[in-house]
Amino acid sequence: MSETHKYDAALAARIEARWQDFWAEHGTFQAPNPTGELADDPAEAAKPKKFIMDMFPYPSGAGLHVGHPLGYIATDVYARFQRMTGHNVLHTLGYDAFGLPAEQYAVQTGTHPRVSTEANIETYRRQVRRLGLGYDERRSFATIDPEYYRWTQWIFREIFNAWYDPEQDRARPIAELVAAFEAGERKTPDGRPWAELSAVERAELLSEYRLAYASHAPVNWCPGLGTVLANEEVTADGRSERGNFPVFKSQLRQWNMRITAYADRLVNDLELVDWPEAIKAQQRNWIGRSEGARIAFTIGEPEQGRTVTVFTTRQDTLFGATYLVLAPEHPLVDDVVPAAWPADTRDVWTGGHATPAEAVAAYRRQAAAKTDTERQADAREKTGVFTGAHATNPATGERVPVFVADYVLVGYGTGAIMAVPAHDSRDFAFARAFELPLRCVVQPTDGRGTDPATWDDSFTSDSATIIASATDSLSLNGLTVPEAKARTTHWLESTGLGEGTINYRLRDWLFSRQRYWGEPFPIVYDEDGVAHPLPDSMLPLELPEVDNYAPRTFDPEDSDTQPETPLSRNEDWVNVTLDLGDGPRRYRRETNTMPNWAGSCWYHLRYLDPHNDQRLVDPENDAYWMSPRQGMPAGGVDLYIGGAEHAVLHLLYARFWQKVLFDLGHVSSVEPYHKLFNQGMIQAYVYRDERGFPVPAAEVEERDGAYFHGGEQVTREIGKIGKSLKNVVSPDEVFVAYGTDTLRLYEMAMGPLEVSRPWETRAVVGQYRLLQRIWRNVLDEETGAVSVVDAEPDEETLRITHKTIHGVAQDLDQLRFNTAIAKITALNNHVTKLSEVPRSTAETLVLLISPLAPHLAEELWQRLGHEPSVAHADFPVADQAYLTDATVTCVVQVRGKVRARLEVAPDIAESELEQLALAAPGVVAALGGAGIRKVIVRAPKLVNIVPA
Repeated sequence: MSETHKYDAALAARIEARWQDFWAEHGTFQAPNPTGELADDPAEAAKPKKFIMDMFPYPSGAGLHVGHPLGYIATDVYARFQRMTGHNVLHTLGYDAFGLPAEQYAVQTGTHPRVSTEANIETYRRQVRRLGLGYDERRSFATIDPEYYRWTQWIFREIFNAWYDPEQDRARPIAELVAAFEAGERKTPDGRPWAELSAVERAELLSEYRLAYASHAPVNWCPGLGTVLANEEVTADGRSERGNFPVFKSQLRQWNMRITAYADRLVNDLELVDWPEAIKAQQRNWIGRSEGARIAFTIGEPEQGRTVTVFTTRQDTLFGATYLVLAPEHPLVDDVVPAAWPADTRDVWTGGHATPAEAVAAYRRQAAAKTDTERQADAREKTGVFTGAHATNPATGERVPVFVADYVLVGYGTGAIMAVPAHDSRDFAFARAFELPLRCVVQPTDGRGTDPATWDDSFTSDSATIIASATDSLSLNGLTVPEAKARTTHWLESTGLGEGTINYRLRDWLFSRQRYWGEPFPIVYDEDGVAHPLPDSMLPLELPEVDNYAPRTFDPEDSDTQPETPLSRNEDWVNVTLDLGDGPRRYRRETNTMPNWAGSCWYHLRYLDPHNDQRLVDPENDAYWMSPRQGMPAGGVDLYIGGAEHAVLHLLYARFWQKVLFDLGHVSSVEPYHKLFNQGMIQAYVYRDERGFPVPAAEVEERDGAYFHGGEQVTREIGKIGKSLKNVVSPDEVFVAYGTDTLRLYEMAMGPLEVSRPWETRAVVGQYRLLQRIWRNVLDEETGAVSVVDAEPDEETLRITHKTIHGVAQDLDQLRFNTAIAKITALNNHVTKLSEVPRSTAETLVLLISPLAPHLAEELWQRLGHEPSVAHADFPVADQAYLTDATVTCVVQVRGKVRARLEVAPDIAESELEQLALAAPGVVAALGGAGIRKVIVRAPKLVNIVPA
């Protein structure tokens, strides 16, 4: 037999290359817009839309391994199916190309980050093309393209020029706030008219409102990377997510995004989107909304008039507060520390230091070396030091000592807490360590009694009864916890000692990076240090050339180092003369760059209108692709697939930017992504030698259920795919051995898309054989001629075919690709048994497989006499008449034993089925003339007869 027409890897490669060329040449996957440059097909743009996205890939030098394409293939299958069911489908892929990996490579090699990044992008593009992914290439871009990051800078400027109006619950232009100050409708803090404020004073006042602002604040300083990091970029063990370097707390001036203004909307609007509950829960937990009260404690001597405000969610336990704790970074600490220790100071409170100032300074240094996660770990020993100051409990008048301790964070609440050790486990441990009093004010319900000295831990309850909490002005005794909270809050507000409030764990987004390879800020500073945004005519502000891409030399383990950015060394770029509307003046540019998250916050919008140089996105195009509609109350992308690891970082940031742009009238949807789907991970076997070191997986042999490398037995486990584990499988290897369509089918058939699964190279051949059988069912392998016949399928074939159409359509629409493949396989197995394959059945089979194995489908579709491309053919529609069986098998039992099987109509009546069952010869013989006590009929599949 000639091999010319046999479907093998060589033929698959030729077919795949040909059809990939065809798609590129004919723009098969181009999605027309309603208006603008891409409005090239009004008929298509009149169709219902589907906007389908993959999460932005970062193009690494290693290229793709077989785990990477899982989500890309899934969105491609779904997009092809939606296109065949009458939708105008927007599906493309861009590249998230700023960031540390390219810059670190530049530091090591001297290669400009753009050079290595663009080379990596080309590698990705080649591999993505080889996967047969149906992208609209006209809409592709990289975040490093100046025409792209011009708009990233523009969005930053819009955020900088906006403030959040809590009364209207939305962002508004800062110019409207300025107008209110100018008109006297809003008072300045000291009551002076706006016109009397200096430029610096105005700038400082507006900075308190702007959604993008610069401030000196505690930040996560990572010397090993030479940059600060957002909270979300620090791991639970206090190291950088990128590079695993230690992270320290440091005070630096940085740009921030006031994402906290949107905390409630970010929580509430999760109800509007179709996301996995686990992702929603992570966002809610990160935002950390909690209701409680702020309470003012007088600190120091009453005549000094100094107060500290604490936040608590248990204001009902105010009478049980026996000390206060300030975060080491709290700004009030320096003001309250006395020159000497008070007479009642205990030795355990001082840390062995001669004065309070020495003790506090030493403790602050100690705390700075710990991460927030380390500081709040429940299991670790509680540390702290007495400030030497006392505060007054407003409910009891009792003077209580004030400590600094690292388990209190300056970024949460007010950075100060009232400690109620009898009813908080961390306070309990601290009080025991520092010999502080414990007072029970919530009646225990577990029989432990009311003396905390006898307890092993604190007692907490949200429904118990309050005790030992009464003065002439406030009595809580006998109230439940909720009742006591409400009464305490009312008392605080009526006396001016506090107020009910809501607090959030979420902190403002740290938006500066001390690196080179990022978007420059469109900000310059005048001689007074006032920040000015650049006008449109000066955007994009492009990165200058620098001689050295590395931050200033630093010790990765030294928390006292300070950043020096590469941009700051280019004096000609930093110091410039510009005319911003009031004549030429000298300015200094911002020398930090934006984080890599900036470009990925809005890339979905650029896909809509990728070449628009006049505005962010044309409103008509935005409305068509993104606006709210039936079932999508917040609008957004129809389907967004990516890894669950982006639950907080990217997704929270993108939602924030989308809401700001919505408030300012630039976009029509309040949420960026309507449906989010997290694909699982393709894993691979990891083989380790006796030392526990990975050995090359490709060199391992299996013998009698054991595994050997170089003659030595090794262990096997499931792990990630990666170079360090020596188990990388390149998709190129699969392309060469089996072809692209086999890889696509195998990855979709491995299991449910959301479940992680191990790669097994030997199992790939199963999908390869499926494609070969489909090929043989349509073509003669000896001649290459179409072998189907122009005859009507028999009824059994019609029923199987239409059931398959119905099931596959449902599966593809619900992303159940593995079960869709199983159904197609079953249909193909039936077709294989036919002596002749009807043309209509073969065409249906080709159409069903086409979203999954598009190259093979294109080839067979054309050979069956159709115009290309199958990508725009109509997906088959099931005939309802064939979806129910003509007959079903009814089992008839006598005394629990099967005595007959009847072929009956699916809708047979119970009375008719009972008569047929009783007349069946096997039943008559089994009864032997005995009477019948009961007949149980479960039409149409079961009759159970109980003799008398």
